[in-house]
Amino acid sequence: VQLQASGGGLVQAGGSLRLSCVVSGRTFSSYTMGWFRQAPGKEREYVGQITYSSRGYSHYADSVKGRFTISRDNAKNTVYLQMNNLKPEDTAVYLCAAPARSYYYAQGMSYDYWGPGTQVTVSS
Repeated sequence: VQLQASGGGLVQAGGSLRLSCVVSGRTFSSYTMGWFRQAPGKEREYVGQITYSSRGYSHYADSVKGRFTISRDNAKNTVYLQMNNLKPEDTAVYLCAAPARSYYYAQGMSYDYWGPGTQVTVSS
C-alpha cells in the first residue's frame, strides 16, 4: 500500500488549501482514510477521518471542525482535505493514513499505512 499526499504550500492566514492523497496497492473504497498533522517539536495530531462508506461520513478534531472538510473520490483512489480559514497554528506536515482493516470505522481507530506528508505553512 502506498500513499502520496500533495497540495501543501505557503498561504496567508484566512486562506485556503486543498490537499490530496492518492492511494495505490489496494481497493481504496473498502477503507476508512485519515488525515493527521505534525508540527515541529509536537506530537502527531489527529485531524479527521472519513469512512469507507459511499456516504463518506466524516469526523473531525475540534481544532479544525467547521474549517476543514474531508472528502473522497473512490474512482480516483483519492482522499481530499479542504482547509479553509487557515490559521498560523495549522502550520504542520500533513499526512494521510490508511488502516490495515477493511470495512472498519471507529473513533480513535489505529492506522497502519502512512504517506510521507506535505508541508503546510500559514503566515500571519
